[in-house]
Amino acid sequence: MATMVRLLRQTDQIVEDSYERKNEAELQRQREYLSSVKIQANFRGSQVRSYFTHLNNCATVIQKSWRGYVGRQSFRVIVKNSVLIMKLNHFNAMATQVQKIWRGYYVRKYVYNYYSQKRYLEALIVKNAIVRSELEDYTEQQENLRRRQTEHEERKLNEFLARKNHHLISTEVIPGIYNSPFNPYPSEQEFLLRSVAPLKHEKTKKIGHSYDPTCKSYECPKPKQLPPIVVKPQGPFRDPTEVQKQRYKGFQPTLRVATSFTSLEEARQILKAEEWVTRLNDDIFQPFKRRDRKYEPLLHSTSKFGHLPFGTKYYREEFLDKHITPKRGSGKAFQNLGPTHPYV
Repeated sequence: MATMVRLLRQTDQIVEDSYERKNEAELQRQREYLSSVKIQANFRGSQVRSYFTHLNNCATVIQKSWRGYVGRQSFRVIVKNSVLIMKLNHFNAMATQVQKIWRGYYVRKYVYNYYSQKRYLEALIVKNAIVRSELEDYTEQQENLRRRQTEHEERKLNEFLARKNHHLISTEVIPGIYNSPFNPYPSEQEFLLRSVAPLKHEKTKKIGHSYDPTCKSYECPKPKQLPPIVVKPQGPFRDPTEVQKQRYKGFQPTLRVATSFTSLEEARQILKAEEWVTRLNDDIFQPFKRRDRKYEPLLHSTSKFGHLPFGTKYYREEFLDKHITPKRGSGKAFQNLGPTHPYV
């Protein structure tokens, strides 16, 4: 019993010790957990970093190999193009050298040949002498022509003045001023006056008003231009030119005189020709076509005088060869009494 009492007295101390130990164990466990987590994080981080390092090294190797291959291919293309350009430049230089040598030879041989140039200059000197002589002849010819033309104009002028002053000629009774009795012989002007006829003076005709056929029926002449109107009169007046044109317009024939007497027949012939031209088919229309029997026309579409061509003929046309009796006015055939409408 005493033991139980002693144990009961120590119960609180035991509980407190157990709680302390529990709390200490919990703190230690948490400290161990955090330490293990840190250790695992460091290890896993080192693993991932080493793996990434390995991947980067592998990618670097792959990129290095590919870039080296692409660079070598590009370098081969560049070297090939450079060799081609170098060859082309070499060939162009050689072609230029060949062309230079050939052109120099051709120019020295045919273009700037000394002997041919010398012959050309000698021929040019001879040609220039010939052209110069021809030009001198042409100048002399033009000078003679100009002198003859001047002499001709002077002679015409002297003849005109002589004709104008023909009244100064000498007569049998009175000598003229150019035929002095104190001179042994007459002057040149006297002979010129005797050789020409006197100048005729034509009478000037009075120019009157020109005849205007529009004013044939009127006594007053048609004015050429109306007098100008300084101030426009007030009112709806028409243009004076339009009024004058209406006043002096010619006569117009009536409709009966202007049109032909046979205009209806002519229009009928034109209409018939247009219908014949615009017709699409010349065959006679048949309702049906059978090979075993012939088509029998109806009574209203045929007669003893033949088929009635509706739309192409006129009902009042006269057919003398189809009359039953040749006597006129018997009532057996129609007769035209005047012009009718084409579709009447």
